[in-house]
Amino acid sequence: MISFILNNQEIHTEEKSGTTLLDFIRYREHLTGTKIGCREGDCGACTVLEGQLAGGRIEYRSIVSCLTPLGNAHGKHIVTVEGISSGQLNPVQEAFVEHNGTQCGFCTPGFVVALTGYTMDYKPIEPKKAIDSMSGNICRCTGYKSIERAAITVANVLADKNPDNPIGWLVSKGYLPAYFVGIPERLAAIRKDMATPENGGWILGGGTDLMVQRPDDIAETNPVLLFDRQDLKGIRAENGRCIVGAAVTATDMKESLLFRTYFPRLDHFMYLVSSEPIRNMGTIGGNIVNASPIADLVAFFLALDADVHLYHTKTEADRVLPLRKFFLDYKKMDKEPEEIIHHISFAIPGERTYFHFEKVSRRITLDIASVNSAISIEADGRDIVKAHVSVGGVAPVPLYLQRTSTFLAGKPLEEKTIIDAARIMDAEIAPISDIRGSKEYKRLLARQLFYAHFLELFPGKIHAEELVNVF
Repeated sequence: MISFILNNQEIHTEEKSGTTLLDFIRYREHLTGTKIGCREGDCGACTVLEGQLAGGRIEYRSIVSCLTPLGNAHGKHIVTVEGISSGQLNPVQEAFVEHNGTQCGFCTPGFVVALTGYTMDYKPIEPKKAIDSMSGNICRCTGYKSIERAAITVANVLADKNPDNPIGWLVSKGYLPAYFVGIPERLAAIRKDMATPENGGWILGGGTDLMVQRPDDIAETNPVLLFDRQDLKGIRAENGRCIVGAAVTATDMKESLLFRTYFPRLDHFMYLVSSEPIRNMGTIGGNIVNASPIADLVAFFLALDADVHLYHTKTEADRVLPLRKFFLDYKKMDKEPEEIIHHISFAIPGERTYFHFEKVSRRITLDIASVNSAISIEADGRDIVKAHVSVGGVAPVPLYLQRTSTFLAGKPLEEKTIIDAARIMDAEIAPISDIRGSKEYKRLLARQLFYAHFLELFPGKIHAEELVNVF
């Protein structure tokens, strides 16, 4: 039995947990404001809010319902566009009307839901972040400027929102229906009595890859759902290493105080990774086992020389291996079918460690990389003590550049070292031409990103004019 609250209605259903939340909302509950668009998580027309009970309060995040297995709604509050107003327009809807933020209207519910979700966040509202909250939504009509103006208006109207109790404040102003106030208690009661749905077969985290690849097959099953497994959650420091659960999402990484301490430019790095709703859903474990040659989080953790900690579900045996040895060939991994990733770990960066991540794609955000790359460098100011370099999109698997990394260690931190290392990298990669670019273009991108790491990390010491026109 799957139990959750849909807007103001309690749901208890025996539907297969692998069916999409989108289909359940539209065809079982007949809430047609949630639209069917791409069914790949790209357009945002099916955006809903997922509210989860945490520490006695509900935290809401936008998700795409087309890639959400119904079972992942278990024990949560799901909010569609029909559930965010009570007989009158809320400030987000009013702003869209005022600024002509809609034309054909097909995408509008997704935009409205995403921006409304941002107003419910436990942080002060900022205009830029209000705009960014809709990064997963696409409109083919408006040119976006009217939508951006609507978001700025919302941020100004709600500038005095109480960040300690945003839901109560929004309800008191008539901006949200009154039923939202009672959701924590109702969810707590549901969670107390609910049983975990039966499952087996497919193994799913957030669903952002498999629900694109095999939606019809999964819809007929009750997959093993790992997204809410508490033993796979959490980020912590332990014995000089950072431990990251396999069910941790990109958003969890972005909001982690530990990660923000280790990686001061984390906001920029995560901004390049997909879109807001996909970051809210996609898990680290799923990003790794999907084994894509251009997986962004894999490139990130390869440059940290992370380890993968595997758990065998039948024998309960644990196994650890370096992430750089996990990928054997295209879509092939050193993993038994009964094994799952339990967590990954990496050495906590020291004061002399510098880290950088970059990618190039056709769009800045909400897109798959043509090439991505990351680097971790330990330097004493004059020399490179140690380096780990990764690059994706230039081989059948995400690459840890062993020869390039080994070469950099012990070398002076200067342009000649970088140029020589780039030549080694050029021999170490093997790109092919595909839909994301020719092999020559990918070689160029890999080299440019490699240079960009040093230019960003050591401004004033490494100069661009010394690196160009060398090859």
